[in-house]
Amino acid sequence: MASFVIEGGHRLSGEITPQGAKNEVLQIICATLLTSERVVVRNVPDILDVNNLISLLRDMGVKVEKLNGGDYAFQAESIDFDFIKSPEFRKKNAALRGSIMLVGPLLTRFGYAVTSKPGGDKIGRRRLDTHFEGLCKLGATFEYCKENASFELKADRLKGTYMLLDEASVTGTANILMAAVLAKGKTTIYNAACEPYIQQLCRMLLSMGADIQGIASNLLVINGVDELHGTEHTVLPDMIEVGSFIGMAAMTRSAITIKNVSYANLGIIPESFRRLGIQLEQRDDDIFVPAQEEYAISTFLDGSTMTVADAPWPGLTPDLLSVMLVVATQCKGSVLIHQKMFESRLFFVDKLIDMGAQIILCDPHRAVVIGHNHAMELRGKEMTSPDIRAGIAMVIAAMGASGTSTIHNIGQIDRGYQNIEERLNALGARITRID
Repeated sequence: MASFVIEGGHRLSGEITPQGAKNEVLQIICATLLTSERVVVRNVPDILDVNNLISLLRDMGVKVEKLNGGDYAFQAESIDFDFIKSPEFRKKNAALRGSIMLVGPLLTRFGYAVTSKPGGDKIGRRRLDTHFEGLCKLGATFEYCKENASFELKADRLKGTYMLLDEASVTGTANILMAAVLAKGKTTIYNAACEPYIQQLCRMLLSMGADIQGIASNLLVINGVDELHGTEHTVLPDMIEVGSFIGMAAMTRSAITIKNVSYANLGIIPESFRRLGIQLEQRDDDIFVPAQEEYAISTFLDGSTMTVADAPWPGLTPDLLSVMLVVATQCKGSVLIHQKMFESRLFFVDKLIDMGAQIILCDPHRAVVIGHNHAMELRGKEMTSPDIRAGIAMVIAAMGASGTSTIHNIGQIDRGYQNIEERLNALGARITRID
């Protein structure tokens, strides 16, 4: 198991460019199954989750060609269904959360899909009801096999219908959307997720010949077509990396420039960091974070304690609450962090408390952070990363702490962040990877 050894207390300087968006590219790669023609995807991040999905597509019979840099070509002329029905597929499928989005494309194009209960972050229950209920409303039959813990779906040809999703699930919306583009007739998806990831998927499908209306809203109308063709698509910068870099600059009191962030697609993220007192400057499509010796948390207009909570887009993404919680430990003032969507994401705060942070964990969803205002530094500790976002939050805490920290199980961080120690060391961090 690999670990990071981090020497805290070093200020950063320079420029850093975010990788391609992990949450977008997992959807985009799955969508390449919707056509037999060649699809080129650019700005693909070199991270574990994405590489595992690409490897799985190769095993399924998809022709995958590595082009220049982070560019790939995919061509799904035929699929090896003997492999898809094998224990090996179920094992690889179960190890990757994003593999659930293979179901919609396989079902709508080939009439058959199988999936295991997917793995991924240990952040509490992440139910699949929205996926399967939506696909069944399109006409799929659904069966659960207890012997190998797999779900099997079949359909001759899916048929469009109206549906109101019980939750605005991003991956659920993506799965149903990809299934609907080749279904017969009109599909209406209400309470659809509308994150930039979904908007990008819609635009890619449009370029492949799909008929989709309502992009960027929570009401999508899809008129099914008989087939889709090849296309080229460029993945957006990763908004979670952008937020992580803002947090690192604030925590280490450093001045850095984050390049090519696609500012228009960041939504409420910059303003959410400003509520913690962090200054940000938009410079064309870059963000400059100046060095600040202190940053004071805002209050609400009536003077009450600030609450930072996640919400479906255009609300704040839950993937950044762990980062913001760590940054708040050195703010001036107090803030309530309310993680609504996942009940286990705040359990890593006990490690921060061991480092000297003043945090009251109210319940699995809420934590009150009392900022030190840098009067007391965090102390280096030994920690283990439970998931991607808590892992990067621990890295940020260690970078701002006095002394040396060791973070184990950094394979979780590698799932979402590309060559992170090399990129941060280039800014002045002191991070060593131990395999």
